[in-house]
Amino acid sequence: MIGVLMNNFHVNFVKNSNSLAGSAVKTVIGTPFTHLNRVNSTNIYAMEQLQAKLAEHGAAFFADLQTAGKGQMGKKWESESGQNLLLSVILNVSTLHIGHQFALSAAIALASWDLLSTYIPSELTIKWPNDIYWGDRKAGGILIENQISGGIWTYAIAGIGMNINQTHFEGVMQKAVSLKQITGKIYHPIELAKALCIHLNNRYHQLLEPDGPEKLMAQYHAVLYKKEQLVKLKTGSITATYCIDGVNQFGDLLATAGIQHQFRHGAVEWII
Repeated sequence: MIGVLMNNFHVNFVKNSNSLAGSAVKTVIGTPFTHLNRVNSTNIYAMEQLQAKLAEHGAAFFADLQTAGKGQMGKKWESESGQNLLLSVILNVSTLHIGHQFALSAAIALASWDLLSTYIPSELTIKWPNDIYWGDRKAGGILIENQISGGIWTYAIAGIGMNINQTHFEGVMQKAVSLKQITGKIYHPIELAKALCIHLNNRYHQLLEPDGPEKLMAQYHAVLYKKEQLVKLKTGSITATYCIDGVNQFGDLLATAGIQHQFRHGAVEWII
């Protein structure tokens, strides 16, 4: 089962990323592409490689199995060995404004949507903040961990998980779905991961364009789960019906129940 999270890592080591950015961002995402049979977490591994200066922008790490995969709000990320897409990529974001962190999240989610939409013709959406949904079931999720040093957003580790060939999900059978369950076909996760890198590269460079963040947010809203529909949301002990209006540039969910409300990620639960 795939989890979603966006974290900021405030770390002590400082790297002159601005001087590296010009050449680093020219590297195609997915180069080099490292295939790991077993790892604690692709995000942890990617961060360790970055901090040890053994990897730079564009490096991608794919794993058959994670023993300590990270999920939403600190939950464990479950996946059967060799059955799913488990990928983390290193992104140099030093040329981006720190206020565009959610635009990056939207870019990664859209790249994931781009890949799956090749195989799934309808009902594929992005559930706020960056889950990939087919109907009312989760097909994939994203974990973005940001490195901020001295107030400068330097790097992001984007972890992406997609349910590909797995058909049994312990405890969440009605909430999760795989590409195999949707299409009836078996896929090669590593080949899908390499194809995903191409979509990530395209969306990343779109983000770098002057009007990139605004265009990405518009495209994100075009495929937003339950947009302009009535849903039940729970905040604390209170459950109410809201109309989903959209998401603002900071990643807050905008929903109306009489008046428009603004929700931070983790502050509200969807009742589906």
